Amino acid sequence: MSKIVNVIYTRPIPNFGLLAPEFVQMIQAVDPRIKFRDVADLVNSETKGDSSAAKTLNAILAETEVMFGFPPIPNLLSRAPNLKWVQSPLAGIEHFLTPDFIASGVFLTNARGIQVQVSEHALMMTLMLAKKTLQFESQRKEKRWQKDDPGLLYGKTMGVLGLGHIGSEIARLAKAFNMKVMGLEIRKRKRSDIVDAFLPPDRLPELLAKSDFIVSALPLTRDTVGMIGEAQLKLMKPTAYVINISRGGIVDEKALIRALKENWIAGAALDAFVNEPLPPNSPLWDLPHLILTPHVAGLRVDYDLQITRLFCKNLRRYLKGQELLNIVDKEKGF
Repeated sequence: MSKIVNVIYTRPIPNFGLLAPEFVQMIQAVDPRIKFRDVADLVNSETKGDSSAAKTLNAILAETEVMFGFPPIPNLLSRAPNLKWVQSPLAGIEHFLTPDFIASGVFLTNARGIQVQVSEHALMMTLMLAKKTLQFESQRKEKRWQKDDPGLLYGKTMGVLGLGHIGSEIARLAKAFNMKVMGLEIRKRKRSDIVDAFLPPDRLPELLAKSDFIVSALPLTRDTVGMIGEAQLKLMKPTAYVINISRGGIVDEKALIRALKENWIAGAALDAFVNEPLPPNSPLWDLPHLILTPHVAGLRVDYDLQITRLFCKNLRRYLKGQELLNIVDKEKGF
């Protein structure tokens, strides 16, 4: 491969912003054949109806071979006929999986492997629920001194849905708290030594009935949408908690609202939602036993550095004709 390789960068909206100069330099330093363009400002202007920005972007896309960014640009494949590979800066890739993209020969890779922050967030939520943080914070606001017995993680059972990089790290941290861990895996993986019980999808009812904490670390696919609904929530212990740090839609929000209002379970914690930002009129805001965070589990102060390093590593492999890291099976959705 001796020709110029046209690479573009886009940025999530509304988290709009250009790539920092030091990260641009990292990408350009991979190989002198790279022609790198940050088109985040053009994408942002196009979404606001700027026709001149769309025209300029079309000219760039016509030459583009590699895209680093999220979400996909509208009509990406028709506008970028020479596109060969897309690197998503996120683990979630469902927004890319349109029928035409799935059917195309364009490679899609994601950010699997940058899992430390997500697993820490899951354990933070687990501890907050167990230690009755919401209750004590409510009392603090009321200036009310009232003791209650915090719970323990020690000896409790955590059910982890999905044993990829993130789920496995959550399981490892849970074991450090002397928890028993049951793992459910939707992919054909070898049995994991991290968990005490390794279960296939058809044993989900058993995992739900035995776990004190259920943590979803699943990708969003046609098989996982609504995986935790009314029937599944009713299988859980009334003292149990459900935590979702993966994708909104895996937990049925309407069923969860009812479960919390009617005390089917003790509480929940959500970092991902069906509609984001979460609408102000959502009943989820006002539930007393629910922890909400604004889909930040995957973020970290050095995220741009970590994902740029991953992209550069993959870019070197691409230029050498080697197999890319974190290739997504577009048919399966992970």
